[in-house]
Amino acid sequence: MTLTLLALTIYAPMLLEAIRAARNERAQFARGAIEPADDVYRQMQVMYPGAFAAMLLELAWRGRPSDEVIAAGAAVFAFAKALKWWAILTLGPAWTFRVLVVPRAPLVTRGPYRFLRHPNYVGVVGELVGVALMTGALVAGPTATLLFGVLLKKRRGVEDRALGRSL
Repeated sequence: MTLTLLALTIYAPMLLEAIRAARNERAQFARGAIEPADDVYRQMQVMYPGAFAAMLLELAWRGRPSDEVIAAGAAVFAFAKALKWWAILTLGPAWTFRVLVVPRAPLVTRGPYRFLRHPNYVGVVGELVGVALMTGALVAGPTATLLFGVLLKKRRGVEDRALGRSL
C-alpha cells in the first residue's frame, strides 16, 4: 500500500466522521445539550489526526513492513472501523466528537452498547493499532496509542460523570 493510499484510507473516513459529528453537534445543542467543562476534546482534536500523521512519517522514514504485517494491520483497522461505525450508527444524531448530554435523553443500550460501555473508543484504539501495524511504526505507533489512551481514559471519566453513570 502506498503512502498516499494509506493516508487516504485514514483521513477520508476521518473527514466524513468530522462532518457527521459537526452536524450532530449542532442538532444536540439545539436540543439543549450540555457540554462538561473538563472534557479533553481540544487535546483529542489535535492528537487523533496527529497520531496517524506521526505513523505515516515513520513509514516514510523507516520503509514499509512485510506484507503479512500490513495485512494484519489492515484487518485490525477494518474491524475497528466497523465497530466504530456500528456505534456511530447506533447513536445516530447523538454521536459527536464532543461529550454532549441532552437532559432527560435516554441512555443508549442497544447495538454495541449492549456489550461494551464505550465501543467507539475501542474502535479508535483499534484504528491506532491497525495503522501502527500497516505503517510499521515501531516508535510512533505505541507512543501515540499510549498517549491517546491516556486521553481516552480521562474522556471516559468525563463522559460517565456527564451521563450520571456510576462506575
